[in-house]
Amino acid sequence: MTRYEPAIDLDAIEAIDVHVHIEVDGHGHTSLPPDLVEAASRYFRTDGPRPELEAIATYYRERRMAAVVFTVDAETQLGHPTLDSAAIASQAADHADVLIPFGSVDPHRPDAVDRVRSLAQDHGVRGFKLHPTVQGFDPSDERWYPLYAAIQDAGVPALFHTGQTGIGAGLPGGRGLRLGLSNPMLLDGVAADFPDLDIVMAHPSVPWQDEALAVATHKHRTWIDLSGWGPKYFPEQLVRAANSYLKDRILFGTDFPLLTPDRWLADIGQTALKPERLPAILKDNAVRLLRLG
Repeated sequence: MTRYEPAIDLDAIEAIDVHVHIEVDGHGHTSLPPDLVEAASRYFRTDGPRPELEAIATYYRERRMAAVVFTVDAETQLGHPTLDSAAIASQAADHADVLIPFGSVDPHRPDAVDRVRSLAQDHGVRGFKLHPTVQGFDPSDERWYPLYAAIQDAGVPALFHTGQTGIGAGLPGGRGLRLGLSNPMLLDGVAADFPDLDIVMAHPSVPWQDEALAVATHKHRTWIDLSGWGPKYFPEQLVRAANSYLKDRILFGTDFPLLTPDRWLADIGQTALKPERLPAILKDNAVRLLRLG
């Protein structure tokens, strides 16, 4: 497999979407089992296509954007084979002008730490995606500290899902998925014990937005991405933080394909977000986080 090396012309792009899901591979295999795919589509009120990686690269290239792409390895919790993060990184290498691959490792795997090291060293992933609710783990449990240590040693960010999720919504018992595992306050201890690890708290962390802001205010290597919600639904306190004291650690993200950058940009004018903050949110902050500059 080809090792990924970034080749992004920062002058040629206008934004970096830090939250883009690869949900299907070239063989038609999906990242989630069918019942969860259907439930998520109902929750987000979309039955749109789940594009493959090459189509995603074309989509973002047409918009003069780069995209952080990843899957979620939750094979233990969901009983569904994951997509291959190494293959995603190799395919992204063919589109290194617009794609930035993150890896994903199921924390329950006995070789999870080795997988993190291999994905970073051998395949060149530029970060890791973790989803405590879907992967079924409490991120504050020190059992997972070797995983975080490996990510910190690799010098790349860890992007954690926070807040409620559409995955499992409407299914009996939410299909057993536990929302409380994605409370951002569970990441406070991780940030305290791994001071050199950049932690991205994905999404407006409803219903724990104040907790996310408290963590980000106190731990200065934590970030917040604005994915998963139409901007017009952003909590008021999140917009206020993005306009002021957290302006350097707020990131543009969509949750594509369930939310598109076109919709995100069209809706942002319905918020109180100051236009002068947009260049940093759309691109500059991500350039610093991902060490692209």
